[in-house]
Amino acid sequence: MKYYLIESDGYVGRVRHEQVLDALGASIANGALPPGTVLRSEELQERFGASRTVAREVVRVLETMQLTSSKRRVGVTVREPGEWNHYDPRLIRWQLDGPARPAALATLNELRSAIEPCAARYAALRATPEERGRLGALGERLARTARARDLTTFLEFDIAFHDLLLGASGNPMFAQLSQVVAEVLTGRTGHGLMPPEPQPEAVALHLEVAAAVAGGDADRAERAMRDIVVQARDEIAALVE
Repeated sequence: MKYYLIESDGYVGRVRHEQVLDALGASIANGALPPGTVLRSEELQERFGASRTVAREVVRVLETMQLTSSKRRVGVTVREPGEWNHYDPRLIRWQLDGPARPAALATLNELRSAIEPCAARYAALRATPEERGRLGALGERLARTARARDLTTFLEFDIAFHDLLLGASGNPMFAQLSQVVAEVLTGRTGHGLMPPEPQPEAVALHLEVAAAVAGGDADRAERAMRDIVVQARDEIAALVE
């Protein structure tokens, strides 16, 4: 596959970089370029119709994601999956867009099951009054957009809800998983793994989490968030089968 774009400074140049990065990264993430594959700059330039500068930039990004490593006189080598940075949102997006989607969803749901209920517990204990109020407001907006079957706006509020909850936990490591959760939620909607109308039970559970956090009830918040993750897992399993 080749891309032919007029390269220049500014927006067009950035688009070209992102196109080549997405194409090459997805090929690695989904096994089309298996571990041990050696890529050379000249081959990348030819394959994608890219300049040397773009090829180097793409390789640099892939190395920061730990998908590849470079050695002089060898080239760029695709690394083993166990060495990849699996928390990188771009890698998650590439996996959800390809044949690795079922396995990626299962792995991500396990991560959410381990983290988000704990985050809800600590949010109930540590959230500021402002955060408690904002979480409740987001819960109400989720309920309104669910009734309207507005999945696009529902997704925006859902991402904001989980982002706020992770941040309100007071744990910066939990907070940094916000983009991971956002990619999961976006992937579910983008790939038709959401019901045409968000389930009333799921919306009610979000409101339950918000109420528990507002009331400082850690056990209740953790339980409701665990139920949210379990329900999401079951919905995805039913739609993937």
